[in-house]
Amino acid sequence: MFALMPSLQLLLLNSNSLTAIKDDAFSGLSHLEYLFIERNKIDTITKNAFRGLRTLTHLSLANNKIRFLPRDLFFDLDSLLELDLRGNSFQCTCENKWLMMWLKNTNASVSDVFCAGPSDMKGKRLNDLPIPPGECISTDFVRHQSIPIQSMSADIFSFKEDIFVALAAPNSNSCVIMEWDHIEMNFRKFDNITGKSVVGCKSFLIENHVLIIITQLFGGSHIYKFDEQQNKFTKFQTIEVFNISKPNDMEVFQMDGNWYFLIVDSSKAGMSTLYKWTDLPDRNETGFYSYQFLHEWFRDTDAEIVEVDGKFYLVLASRSQSPVIYLWNKSTLKFILHSDIPNVDDVVSVKAFRVEGELFLALACYIGDSKVIKWVNKQFTEVQALPSRGAMILQPFTFADRHYLALGSDYSFTQIHLWDTETKTFHKFKDIYVQSPRSFTVVTTDRRSFIFSSSLKGKSMVFEHVFVDLSL
Repeated sequence: MFALMPSLQLLLLNSNSLTAIKDDAFSGLSHLEYLFIERNKIDTITKNAFRGLRTLTHLSLANNKIRFLPRDLFFDLDSLLELDLRGNSFQCTCENKWLMMWLKNTNASVSDVFCAGPSDMKGKRLNDLPIPPGECISTDFVRHQSIPIQSMSADIFSFKEDIFVALAAPNSNSCVIMEWDHIEMNFRKFDNITGKSVVGCKSFLIENHVLIIITQLFGGSHIYKFDEQQNKFTKFQTIEVFNISKPNDMEVFQMDGNWYFLIVDSSKAGMSTLYKWTDLPDRNETGFYSYQFLHEWFRDTDAEIVEVDGKFYLVLASRSQSPVIYLWNKSTLKFILHSDIPNVDDVVSVKAFRVEGELFLALACYIGDSKVIKWVNKQFTEVQALPSRGAMILQPFTFADRHYLALGSDYSFTQIHLWDTETKTFHKFKDIYVQSPRSFTVVTTDRRSFIFSSSLKGKSMVFEHVFVDLSL
């Protein structure tokens, strides 16, 4: 509308009912010096609204309904001398951080801009507010890769600077090994270990050898060893599983210099079994052999090993009773029953984590609320309940100084919760979609951070953890 008015120097648009100013609204006014748009109802101004007004010296947007201004709105205003923003409803939040910085550095004369919100900022001058570093930095989880493999678990391991993931894929009767491609920046297939109803794949490194324990519903359980000459995994040992009827979870750990792993049995007919690494080549005994049977006649679902004050505790979760805690006895070199965790039922997963040096457990409950409990005075005490239905996993993980919980359910989106340093609890942060998730595992490579999620009924997913500047 101003295309034929290149010589116009003064434009008054006061006291109309304008609600928005869109990109290039004043195109053609190459000599405009004074622009007054006061006492309107403007609440939206787009980033390039004033593009091309290089000769503008006076701009007034006073007495409108402006809450936020887009970053670099005044970029083209090279000649600006006076700016009037009085009488608006500016929110002193991250979205206006750029404006705070611009006000501190501009040579133009600007009227006082007062905060209308949030409530703790109301009445303060926008240009007086401090801008703490990192105050407006948040994070997000962005879908990075979709892998067409249904899996019960995902176990990350590294070997000779390469990163791998072992997926227990019962529908394809295999343990699928994938390798991180540093060029394509995603996971690609590396090896496939076939079996019968594979429900678990767990890796560990002993004496520079990569071993993978594979548990199966049928056909026993086995250990495979990576053969560098063949560049594949080959069978190393068949594990005796006389007391294992329905393997559910595995934990691999070291105590007092010895390697152990535990197979959690989820049937009433079996027993969770502890295995110990033995290296006696002269007796032809190199491998893992059953060492102790635990928790007979209970449907165990998950296990977690924690160390507190130099003592090792084993937490066993169960569908048929409250979680129990075993203590490692350094005299008998066996686990002994220590205590239980009362008032928590139907626990399907237990994961340990630390925040600010304090020990917590995340308990996923299929029925009822999932729980976060804290180690206090030599026992665990509930600190937070998270409403959940059909929860199968409550996985803690940390990136930089941010602590998260991923609550995965068969009936809803996965909820990502973020630790609040002031309240010392988790609050809802974001939803991500994974169909029937069973595990969340951290992957850090090439200066990027990811979570790898296994899915029992859909595609396994990889999400990248990214930082977001809310002031942009």
